[in-house]
Amino acid sequence: MKGSKYQVLNNNYRIKRIGFLFFLLSVFAFSILITGCAKTYTRTALPQNLEDQVRVAGFEDVKGLRAWGDKPNKEFNETAILSVKKESQSSTQIGDEVYFLAISGGGADGAYGVGLLNGWSEAGTRPEFKLVTGISTGALIATFAFLGSDYDQQLKESYTGSSDEDIYTKKSILTAYWRDSLFGVEPLKNLIAQNITQEVLQAVAREYEKGRFLLVGTTQLDAQRLVIWNMGAIAASGKPGALDLFRSVLLASASMPSIFPPVFIPVSVNGQTYEEMHVDGGTFTEVMLYNEALSPMLKNVDDVKKIVGDNETFEKFLKRKRVLYVIKNDQKEPEWSDVQDRIAPIAGRAIGTLIKSHYDGDIYRIYVLSERDEISFNLASIPEGTNIKTTNGMFDTVYMQKLYNLAFEKAKNGYPWSNYPPGFQPVEEGQE
Repeated sequence: MKGSKYQVLNNNYRIKRIGFLFFLLSVFAFSILITGCAKTYTRTALPQNLEDQVRVAGFEDVKGLRAWGDKPNKEFNETAILSVKKESQSSTQIGDEVYFLAISGGGADGAYGVGLLNGWSEAGTRPEFKLVTGISTGALIATFAFLGSDYDQQLKESYTGSSDEDIYTKKSILTAYWRDSLFGVEPLKNLIAQNITQEVLQAVAREYEKGRFLLVGTTQLDAQRLVIWNMGAIAASGKPGALDLFRSVLLASASMPSIFPPVFIPVSVNGQTYEEMHVDGGTFTEVMLYNEALSPMLKNVDDVKKIVGDNETFEKFLKRKRVLYVIKNDQKEPEWSDVQDRIAPIAGRAIGTLIKSHYDGDIYRIYVLSERDEISFNLASIPEGTNIKTTNGMFDTVYMQKLYNLAFEKAKNGYPWSNYPPGFQPVEEGQE
């Protein structure tokens, strides 16, 4: 009797166990089925030996469209030199000062940069920038910073009225292993499309023809290299795919690897089309100042003298003051957080720490270039001790509104720009 009872219990256990195993196998099979249905497309990856030969498909004849961030580019340099001629022809005179702006990455913290720009407009002292660069969230801001204060309200609405639902969609955990990202990015694509219209593209093209530059950085992940995109050249190309490419570059620059899907950009060489994989520019650098775009705007450039023509204009060009503003959408100092002893919080905190240290290296590099080229350096970042916490997802509307308001008030009353990178204390005259 006891043996029988034990046998029944044992059989019941086996049945439940087998049933559970069948359940797991069913889930596994269903996941594969979903993945197979959802991801039937395989890209034609670019071979390594062609990375320096390709042109963007449909834009093969557009010069100075893009460049690697780690090496000189002849076409890009020629385009930058030509911009000086365009500038002298589009205005009655070369001004006494020329301004550059670099906007960093930072996700939701980009609300700080937007508030600063809008408060700067409110103060009536925001200049027109000869060159604007953007990475990640800074890329999304850069177009409107480039176009000027007429777009302040549009920027404000994007960064104080958005939430997680406006940026990404969640995907099933069952297919996470086979996907290219944790989240979908259709809402962000739609947001970019709503903001970057044909009219905006035409406005960028007009400013580009006046000799102004808008640059955005993405990371070509296969090559592990930064790509600098000349957004004005895209806008002014007149190509049928210009608007789509412009939007794709912005999306790629803001696509955090594994969090958001990569953006595949078609390129061609010798009649064959391939696809490059582009992700967040912040993977490579959090803020950039591309030397090839800047060099023609510096002193003692013989090529510039030849193209400008008259000596009087060239002398004014040489004497004008060069001023750089860097907006770092992050806190200047370390931020304390009680980290839970779990995989996700530890990994997230570690990555955040890596990015913060990455930031400092980028800022110091730009500072050194500025010192070398006699450019006045000005840095803004979220003030130390700012006690604003995000509690509702990656893009917390309340958090972004508070950051925006903080920066707006500071800039409206005259922003306290720092002339040095974080932690740097120059030696004063007379000190050893």
